[in-house]
Amino acid sequence: MAQVWKCAGLRWAAGGPVLEWDGGRRSALPRGKRVAFAVPQGGVRRCVGARGHVCPVRAAVPGRSTGARCEECARLDRAHSVAADTIADDPRPYRVYLAWFGPGMVKVGITAVERGPARLLEQGAVCFSWLGTGPLMAARRTEELLRAALRVPDRIPYAEKRAVRSALPGTEAERAAEVRELHARAVALAGWPESLRPEPCEVADHVEVFGLGAGPEAFGEVTGLVPGKGVRGELVAVAGPDLHLAVAGRGAVVLDTRLMTGWELLPPESVAVGCAFPVREFRREPDGLF
Repeated sequence: MAQVWKCAGLRWAAGGPVLEWDGGRRSALPRGKRVAFAVPQGGVRRCVGARGHVCPVRAAVPGRSTGARCEECARLDRAHSVAADTIADDPRPYRVYLAWFGPGMVKVGITAVERGPARLLEQGAVCFSWLGTGPLMAARRTEELLRAALRVPDRIPYAEKRAVRSALPGTEAERAAEVRELHARAVALAGWPESLRPEPCEVADHVEVFGLGAGPEAFGEVTGLVPGKGVRGELVAVAGPDLHLAVAGRGAVVLDTRLMTGWELLPPESVAVGCAFPVREFRREPDGLF
C-alpha cells in the first residue's frame, strides 16, 4: 500500500489556514491549491483520543461524526472545557463577541483574550465585533443575559452556515448591519456584570480572508468519508473548518475537515477526478410561487 497520512485537523495560523497531520507535518492551504486524497479500501476510522492521549481501545467511530471520538474519549475531552462550561476558575481575561454567519444568523460567544480572533476564524464567522472584556464568569453571565433578554443563540449549526455562504450580501456595510444593530441593543441592557468592560462596535469582515465569492458557487457538502472513495478539486475558499473545492463540472463542494480526522488517507496520486464521497446538496429557496 502507498504511504498513508492521518489528518489531525485544520488550524488557523498567523499566515492562514493549515492542515495538520500526525507526526507534526503541516500543509498550507493557499487558494488555488490542488486538494486530493482517498480513503483506502477496507479502511476503518479510529477514535482520535482526548487531550493528547490515544484512545485506549482504538475504537471505531462513524464516518459522519465531526468529533471523531468514541463516547468515553468525548466525555474526557469535555471534562475540562470552557466551551462545555465545565470549568469556572480560569483566571485569564475573556471577551464576549457577536458573530454573523449570514442573514438572520447572529450568535453570542466567548473566547480568551490571548486567542485574538482565532475562535471566530475557526467557526467561520463572516464578520464579528467584540462586545465586552472581563473575567470568565462575567463573560458567561453576559452571554446568558443576551440569550435570555434578546433571544440571541450561542450556537448555529454548521449546515446552516454553509448553505448561505454563496448568497451573502455584497458589501461590508450590509454584512455588518445586523451586528451593529444587536451590539447597540446589547450594551443598552440592564444587568451587565460590573466586572465586564463594554467594547465599542468595530466590525471585522472575513469575506476576503476566507475567499468567499471568489470561486464557483457551492452546490453541496460532503456528508462523510467512505473507504475506497476520494476527492480531487481546486481550493477556492476556506471558512472555519470547511474547504470549498471546485470539482469538475459541478461548481464547488464543501468538505468539513473534521470529517477527515481519524482516517488513514492516501496521497493525491491515488485519486480520480471529482468527488466520489456522498454529498448532500444545499436546498435553495424558490424564486417565486412555482
